[in-house]
Amino acid sequence: MKKAILVVSFGTTYHESRMKTIEAIEQSIREEFPEYEVRRAFTSRIIIEILKKRDNISIDSVAEALEKLAQEGFQHVIVQPTLVMGGEENDGMVAAVKQYENRFRRILWGKPLLSEKEDYKRLCSVLAEDTKEYDREGTEILFMGHGTEHEANECYPRLAEVFRQNGYSRYHIGTVEAEPTFESIKEVVEKTGSNRMVLQPLMIVSGDHAHNDMAGEGEESWKSQLESDGYQVVCRLKGMGELEGVRRMLLDHAREACKNLEVMG
Repeated sequence: MKKAILVVSFGTTYHESRMKTIEAIEQSIREEFPEYEVRRAFTSRIIIEILKKRDNISIDSVAEALEKLAQEGFQHVIVQPTLVMGGEENDGMVAAVKQYENRFRRILWGKPLLSEKEDYKRLCSVLAEDTKEYDREGTEILFMGHGTEHEANECYPRLAEVFRQNGYSRYHIGTVEAEPTFESIKEVVEKTGSNRMVLQPLMIVSGDHAHNDMAGEGEESWKSQLESDGYQVVCRLKGMGELEGVRRMLLDHAREACKNLEVMG
């Protein structure tokens, strides 16, 4: 019985971040599930094309990866996303899986990072632990989420609420492309009287948004805007995939999918 786990990521064009995040997650899954072949797919067609053209690196889309697995005779397949939430990318992944359901004996997908109530508590703890040296008087910690028009965007205010409920009053979450906006977060931190801001991506990789929109030298970046307002700014270009606690959460989601697959027989 040939079994595979297809690890699905949005992707990144930043080699160093890919190694520290996506490849680290894939390696964790490889070690945890030695009886499964581990494969990779990206959901971003743009990133796939840039890597092919710029670096001659070929990465499959979800459909391409599933087609190869089907042709190679795999019968049991788990599709595990490294996505933060069940937004458009996850919907696209699920749609691709459904098209291939009749090509495998069993195929299931695992949950993205933030799916259950418990996931929010765990992520809050992991991020608080990672940034604890900054959690002190006079400093505010701002996480940059991607943001989406999809209803899954509610994960950001929900996670912010979990931080609040657990007493992490210096932690804030904004997004690049949706709500909460950076402007609304800036209004909140202005009222704290703090003079130092720590910026960190709330994304699996530290890619374009982290390097440019968050930490870039352009006047529109979060860093530049805060510095022009007189704040001392610390940028942590660290994707969440670098954190062992985050990798463990994704492993647990993959483990749950594997258990469900085995129950199906």
